[in-house]
Amino acid sequence: MWIRSTMAYRASFAMTTFGSFAATFFDFVAIMLMFSRVDALGGWSLPEVAFLYGLSAVSFGLADLVVGSMDRLGRRLRDGTLDALLVRPAPVLAQVAADRFALRRLGRLTQGSLVLGWALSRLDVDWTAGKLLLMPLTLASGCAIFCAVFVAGAAFQFVAQDAAEVQNAFTYGGTTLLQYPPTVFGKELVRGVTFVLPLAFVNWLPASYVLGRPYPLELPGWVVGAPPLVAVVCCASAGLAWRAGLRSYRSTGS
Repeated sequence: MWIRSTMAYRASFAMTTFGSFAATFFDFVAIMLMFSRVDALGGWSLPEVAFLYGLSAVSFGLADLVVGSMDRLGRRLRDGTLDALLVRPAPVLAQVAADRFALRRLGRLTQGSLVLGWALSRLDVDWTAGKLLLMPLTLASGCAIFCAVFVAGAAFQFVAQDAAEVQNAFTYGGTTLLQYPPTVFGKELVRGVTFVLPLAFVNWLPASYVLGRPYPLELPGWVVGAPPLVAVVCCASAGLAWRAGLRSYRSTGS
């Protein structure tokens, strides 16, 4: 329904999609401006940082396209309109994710894909079968991890009821963090996004393997195969949090 509504105004759709593309493009422009003054950032060259950026942007772009509307849940909790979703013969999670589905988010995904393609064309990588297989697994796992963060953030809104910005700090803030190499951050922060909120498995660890760089925190080599497992654990945990939050919902009382 939302896609048909969007395509009814094709010029508006084209402009908003381009706006989404341009807004995210300037994030990468900022990185390029940094490299106009330095040759490396934390020991990483521009194509290597672009590789990190592309993996993060594509993974987040896919998740944002699928479940990016989860931050609207707080508004529905406050005005009581979540009740209408509860009586429909469809999963509430799917309905919230599709609420005001924004096809313009394809602009973000397109921009990230272009940067990733440019980075791959500039990198001197000895591509093996394992590295080639790792690429789609990394993107799928990264998307699932970000989806889990979106859902967990929405579950937290059942308690806070007005926590959209808190949720955005971990979703949009998380993808911005991953656009830069782990070597520019303190070890405490790197530990936090590896063992607490495992965003490092979205791109830092797979990219380190592909580029032949040391893993953050001197982790063992087998962790390169962990992103799918981490994604499953994150999604299962987010699902439990969502069900717990939904069971605790008591409407507005009006």
